[in-house]
Amino acid sequence: MEMPNELQNIALKEWAVSVKALVEGTQIIVMRKGGIVEETRDFQLLSPNFYLMPAYEHQKKHLLKEAYKSELDETLKGWSLDRETVQLDAYASVVMDIEVTDQQTLDRLRNLHIWTDEFAEERLRWKKTKPLHVLVLRVYRLENPAEIANLPAYNGCKSWVRLEEEIKQQAHIPVLNDERFQAEVDKVKQALGS
Repeated sequence: MEMPNELQNIALKEWAVSVKALVEGTQIIVMRKGGIVEETRDFQLLSPNFYLMPAYEHQKKHLLKEAYKSELDETLKGWSLDRETVQLDAYASVVMDIEVTDQQTLDRLRNLHIWTDEFAEERLRWKKTKPLHVLVLRVYRLENPAEIANLPAYNGCKSWVRLEEEIKQQAHIPVLNDERFQAEVDKVKQALGS
């Protein structure tokens, strides 16, 4: 599997605990419906390659499976609302964008992520006429994490952030080797019956 050659100056905002799970290889999927302040009010894949920007404000412990609740506490150590910088540790490439519109399909994915059924169902039900995007991601750890200014433009409930600061191109290492990653992709495909 190829690493992205050109890193885009864009980031997907995702719960910090989810970013942690992606960077540790615990899961390879995220679920997106769109942020409240999104212009189109639904999720659109702006780039197939992007940084993962950890978001802290809206994380909810009761929406995580029991085994991952303490991971949320771990992400909050040293974090505060008035933090001046944000650290980007990882980059991702979308391998599949699966549009889920029914509960049965969503249920088949339940063992492949850190969230409770309640979290997944809430995502599916919100904006009922729009599909839930399940993105299968190949995640790469940045050799040297990028520390960037936490600008007001990055705040708010939105999926995408265009980074105003140019991040120097650097080496990035796949979180999972090709064989392990393909095995995880196969689990997603099997769960979906494809």
